[in-house]
Amino acid sequence: MSKNWRISSISGVVLAGYFIPTWAAIAWRIVESPVRGLFERPSVSVALYATDRLQLPTMTAVRFAWLLALGRLTVVAFFALFVVLFARGIFRRQSGGGEALAIALTIGSVLSFGSMLMASQVGEIEALRLHASELLAMIGTGIVMLFDHPARPQAVEVPADLPAQEAELSYNG
Repeated sequence: MSKNWRISSISGVVLAGYFIPTWAAIAWRIVESPVRGLFERPSVSVALYATDRLQLPTMTAVRFAWLLALGRLTVVAFFALFVVLFARGIFRRQSGGGEALAIALTIGSVLSFGSMLMASQVGEIEALRLHASELLAMIGTGIVMLFDHPARPQAVEVPADLPAQEAELSYNG
């Protein structure tokens, strides 16, 4: 097993465990029925902002719903890619997937921040709490990624005065 696991990688796997099924289900509901999926709890703030504040017609709101679903599925895809690269890194004893996690966190943070702003504009308190908690989780992992550096291998010191024939082993007294 690898001994140089990073806390940001573990945090990314935990986030992926939440965002992959949740955001994939939300995006699937929007793909299945764009108007009904857009007006469900996780996306209601975006729907109300688009239809009430921006006064978008129905077909434009459907296109907006598809764009939201595409953004969420993009985040899901990058989280899934991160999990695959992380699992591959466990077997190869190296860390991997940090770039995929960073892209997922960036796009997801932008989506959650925009949804949070829209929820505050239309007065949806529950949606505001949902998007704020998602945003804080992603920003927290992003901050941990900034300050969490991979472990450096420690150098083994070999005494220079040992003859080539004589090995110094721990069980050789």
